Amino acid sequence: MAKTPDTQAAPQDASAVADFEQSMQALEQLVAKMEAGDMTLEESLAAYERGVGLYRRCQSALEQAELRVRQLSDPARPEQANPFENDDNPFESDDD
Repeated sequence: MAKTPDTQAAPQDASAVADFEQSMQALEQLVAKMEAGDMTLEESLAAYERGVGLYRRCQSALEQAELRVRQLSDPARPEQANPFENDDNPFESDDD
């Protein structure tokens, strides 16, 4: 019996969530270490570079989660799924 996409996606989704959580935790620890101010310039630059990589991994995981939500919202038309708009502040109105 062939597996449906839903049964195949569940372990992958769990893995993506775990990866996001690990990346976010590592990023928070890295920021705290940098804010303590006990690093040399070279260590700070290396930490910043690692932080950018972790941030990008988190962003990618969030974008994948948003896409998955769209697909789950209308599973009959997954080709219609588009990424959410990337607003800097979704609570800010354009009426100002």
